[in-house]
Parts: sequence; structure tokens; C-alpha cells
Amino acid sequence: MSVRIVTDSGCDLAPEVAEALGIAVVPLSIRFGSTEYTDRVDLSPEQFYAEMDSRDELPETAAPAPGAFAEAFDQLAREGATSIVCINLSEALSATAQAARTAAGTVDGIDIHIVDSKSATVGQGTLVLRAAEAARDGAEAGEIIAQTNDLSARTHVLGILDTLDNLKKGGRIGNAKALLATALAIKPIIEVQDGTVEQSGKQRTRSKALKFLVERVVEYEGRISDLAVLHADCSDVEQFVDMLRPHYDGDIVIGEIGPVIGTHAGRGTIGVAFDVID
Repeated sequence: MSVRIVTDSGCDLAPEVAEALGIAVVPLSIRFGSTEYTDRVDLSPEQFYAEMDSRDELPETAAPAPGAFAEAFDQLAREGATSIVCINLSEALSATAQAARTAAGTVDGIDIHIVDSKSATVGQGTLVLRAAEAARDGAEAGEIIAQTNDLSARTHVLGILDTLDNLKKGGRIGNAKALLATALAIKPIIEVQDGTVEQSGKQRTRSKALKFLVERVVEYEGRISDLAVLHADCSDVEQFVDMLRPHYDGDIVIGEIGPVIGTHAGRGTIGVAFDVID
């Protein structure tokens, strides 16, 4: 049995990483006014943040059309796959998984399983990577789904918002509150909890916020696997990685936050994703 892995661009995996493991990534779309782009195909993360910063209104992100997933499923079937596991951005954040589910009902001759990652950005990406490695090593679809659900329940994703401009533009915070928080250099901490993005605290200054994230990692020191750093066009990402290295002896993956989370979080968001071993 040949099992292949499909995901969406909400996973924020680098194209070369996905390609090396044969992962099919179906991209979301981003619309600025009347202009629509395909995530990481004709709009890089850097271009996305530059364009977003130049506008008063937030862009709109959209799930892939079911046809895009159907095309990916058909292609893998032609390549010899007998089963597909499609791991998508949290269903609480996006209609992407529903589009994949709709597409699965239109493709004949291959078993297709849709899995809600209940995560986002590099947290989702780690689940996808582990699934692809298991598929490469001969695991069956049922084993991969069970592994993914188990890892999902143990995955932590936390981030620091560097600016409140995007929350203000999106109407999620008032102008006066945003100005006050900016003046006080307050950096909100967000966390993905059971598939949704929640506020998990706040710190005065970015340096204190980075230290807070390191402390969260230290809480689980010795029980962490797959530590990754996620960032939205941050100049201090290497500095943050250096802060984490004394507390983790494995490779630290660095992933760029794309439009799905970046639209609401904004440029300068930085964070961590990791699994906790029971």
C-alpha cells in the first residue's frame, strides 16, 4: 500500500521540505482589493507583509476550492497512491478541511482521509512532516491518522504579537486601546488551544515576551520533541533561536508565518511550536 500526504499552505512548510518528502501542498489564496494571489506561488511571505503594511484594510484569505484538492488527489492516484491522508489547518480557523472533504467525495478509486490538525502554521507543519515520514517508512493510513491525532493533542503553539495594527484594522480591538497598548509597549501572547487562537497573557517589551516563551519551553525541558520557531519577517529570529538552544538538543526548525495567521497577527509575530512527550 502506498500512502501519500496532502496538506494546505496554512502549514507554513518550506517548499523544499515538502518536496523532499513528497507532500502535496494545496495553497490558500489572498485577496488585496480586486487582486488575488496564490499563497507562496505568486506571493511570498515577504511580499505579503510588505503589501499588507501599505494598506489600511486587511486582506482576505480564502480556503482552496474543492477542485484544487481534487486535482491534487487525482495526481497522487496517478502516481500510484492507494490511500491519501490529508491533514488540514484547524477547522475552527478555516474552511480548508471542508473543501478537502468535499473534494474527497468526488474522487473515485482511492481511499482519502481528512484529518483536522487542530493546529496552525508550523504546529500543523510538524504534524504533516511526521505523517509523511511515517508514510515513507511504510505505515498504513490508520496508523498515520492515529499518530497525527495523538501528536495534535500534545502540540503547543505560542506566539508574540509585535503590533496591534492588524487587530485594529480587523476591528478586533479599538483604536484607543491599540494606541495605549502600543505606547506601553505591550506584547500580547497568543496560543493555539484546541484549534482556536486565544490570548495567553501579555508582557511589557519584546525582550520580556521572548524570555516568557523561553520559560514556557523550559517548563517542559527534557520532554520536548520537534521544537520549531515561527516568525513573520522578523530580524531577531536567529537571536531567539540562540535563546532556545541551551534548552533543546535537537534541530530547531524555522518556519515563516504565511498569510493565514499573518493577516491577523501581523509582521513581527514570533513564536514556538513543540510537542510534549508524555
